[in-house]
Amino acid sequence: MRRDLHSERRSGCPVSMSLEVFGDRWSLLIIRDLMVRGFRTFKQFQQSGEGIASNILADRLHKLEVTGIITAEPEATDGRRVNYRLTDKGIDLAPVLLELLIWGARHESTGVPCVVIDKIEQTREELLAEVRRRWRERDSTPLLPRFSDPELH
Repeated sequence: MRRDLHSERRSGCPVSMSLEVFGDRWSLLIIRDLMVRGFRTFKQFQQSGEGIASNILADRLHKLEVTGIITAEPEATDGRRVNYRLTDKGIDLAPVLLELLIWGARHESTGVPCVVIDKIEQTREELLAEVRRRWRERDSTPLLPRFSDPELH
């Protein structure tokens, strides 16, 4: 039986409460993939290259849905398949993810060229506006390249 995600808050601290909702690695990567890679299906998340186990993926998708970060919608062409989509609450995490991306590239050895991060930093507002536009228009075209792509190096 799943516990009520709102019943066992550690504190009233907004940071602590936020981390309880989306603070684990897998949840943030799912949100990233929805937001900038255009992923929509369980299979896409599973094949993202991150190595998430199917049971963990199913659990995190459920948790994100229960907490209102994502919604699951039947696919228009095949009602047996589900497409995931960020909610208003979920898309509001765009600035958080952008800052995590910049911070990680600046302070960790990620292999992302400085010129790419400089460009992202200089165009923060435009990038966030584009994320929101694509979300509103249900545009699943990837926004950013996979940082493991050889063309970036």
